[in-house]
Amino acid sequence: MSENPVTRQQKVTLQNKHGEKLVGVFHDAGSADVVVLCHGFRSSKMNETMMNFSAALEQEGISAFRFDFAGNGESEGLFQYGNYWREVEDLRSVVEYFIAANRRITAILGHSKGGNIVLLYASKYHDICNVINVSGRYKLDRGIEERLGKDFLERIKKDGHIDVKSGAGDVQYRVTVESMMDRLNTNMHEACLVIDKECRVLTVHGSADEIIPVEDALDFAKIIPNHKLHIIEGADHSYTSHQAELTSGVLPFIKEGLAGGQ
Repeated sequence: MSENPVTRQQKVTLQNKHGEKLVGVFHDAGSADVVVLCHGFRSSKMNETMMNFSAALEQEGISAFRFDFAGNGESEGLFQYGNYWREVEDLRSVVEYFIAANRRITAILGHSKGGNIVLLYASKYHDICNVINVSGRYKLDRGIEERLGKDFLERIKKDGHIDVKSGAGDVQYRVTVESMMDRLNTNMHEACLVIDKECRVLTVHGSADEIIPVEDALDFAKIIPNHKLHIIEGADHSYTSHQAELTSGVLPFIKEGLAGGQ
């Protein structure tokens, strides 16, 4: 492990294609190579997994950038339930920002919904050769009833939206018909089939994931051409007790990509 005492953290603000400000933290380890980290649903750049990956990459002398998608954290814009392809374009804006600054995007890594975003990015833009999907969902029509309750489609079509409330009855976010259809019409199977064979993909998943079943990771492994699968025994969706195993499972993959000059 390389010592890197000169890492600087700086807040970076850039614009997405809708003129909204995206806010992130750049961990500048002095390397031209940058790993971009993408958070999950209703999360932010301050998520523990994003913070731990940034620190682990710093220790290896690799620069990292963790940012908030539009409508999340410090970034501008309205939070939306779906927004899969729109978040892909947010990621594209980040990639273009660093390329313009003469940096190389070595890898893109996403956790949970962020895992979906990095895979969708790889299916549309074929310019990043190392993609890490941490606990992404393969079948996006699953997991909705757990959040929204039974008969969610009938209710949302009747009322035009569903308000998701906290235990105290406060509205946490609103799911519109449009954002629901955005999710249901996002086809991970089709997207994964068009990821380049030269693009190395690592899927990491916890065997005890209570949000997204580990079977989804096996489905990704079946169809992505250049794929590695790493199951962390006993880990839940947030890797609550397995953060060290998570970073140690991912770092060698990123370093292999660097060594290969990809």
